[in-house]
Amino acid sequence: MVKVSDANFEFQKVIAVVGVSLLALKFFAYYLTGSVAILTDALESIVNVIAAFVGLFALYISAQPADKSHPFGHGKVEIISASVEATMIMVAGGMIIYESILSFLNPGEISDLDIGLVLVAFAALVNFLVGRIAIRKGTKNRSPALVASGRHLCSDTISSVGILIGLFVVYVAMAMGYDARWLDSSIAIIFGVIILVTGLKVMKECMDDIMDKADEEVLDAVTDAINEYRHDDWIDVYHLRMIKHGPKIYIDMHVVFPRKMTVQDIADEVDELEEAVSARYGDSIEISVNPVPCCEFNCRNCCRNCFDRDCEFERKVVWTSAMLCCDKPHAVDPRITIRQDRSFI
Repeated sequence: MVKVSDANFEFQKVIAVVGVSLLALKFFAYYLTGSVAILTDALESIVNVIAAFVGLFALYISAQPADKSHPFGHGKVEIISASVEATMIMVAGGMIIYESILSFLNPGEISDLDIGLVLVAFAALVNFLVGRIAIRKGTKNRSPALVASGRHLCSDTISSVGILIGLFVVYVAMAMGYDARWLDSSIAIIFGVIILVTGLKVMKECMDDIMDKADEEVLDAVTDAINEYRHDDWIDVYHLRMIKHGPKIYIDMHVVFPRKMTVQDIADEVDELEEAVSARYGDSIEISVNPVPCCEFNCRNCCRNCFDRDCEFERKVVWTSAMLCCDKPHAVDPRITIRQDRSFI
């Protein structure tokens, strides 16, 4: 079975090859037409190629196994790669705006637009297909680098489509005898701004990953798995925390077990808990469980047949992701104080 990290790396190779091929195609289209809009599209493709190889290197590093120096693996390098790509997207947008303004002030000659339109349309179609597949794979495999590469290709597609529409208008106007060269630069400016905004969005996602923002979708899925597989010995689950390292997700949680359980019984329960989550995510998620012995206030939410019960069972708690992330046990008696070391007095 192909590892997720290896699959990400192999697809990034495809992105790099596509990037180099389309770069040559777009510069050929510019050579034929002299259109500044096509030139700006080609300039962005230079950034695409550089970003593709940066992403390729990052995914190669990310796929390396954990070692003594990096016990949680090398997945964080993908965030660095994605932030580099975001910066390059913004630089490409700025370059496009700058070149377009110069061309607007000093418009050049445009020719052979019919051939140029066909070449740019083909490049846009390829970019869109590869970009959407990259985003889908990157989202499924939780690869920030692959998602950023896909977003980069899709932003290139957006600019190419806009340029196609604009150049078609220019082509029709010139065929009718009008001087519409100014439209060439105006369209490029508009899509330069769109690309700049795309880069800002990718950068914001990188900042969220650097700050370990919780993935709400994964949290909800983990919560559903725990609720689905839960049984009476899992009295309570709380203080769940999540950290992403590229395609790997590390989850830490506190689980309340019956206080008279043996160490072996608790180990078996922990294994079941890990299997419940792994059934959905495989080895891309690692779980660390901190077992906590039950206390008297847990009896109200525990329906086990227990001879050490301090009070009657009242109701069963249905856990939500927000409840699991709470740093205190649920239904705590207000007369009980919880110390920072999670013991009870």
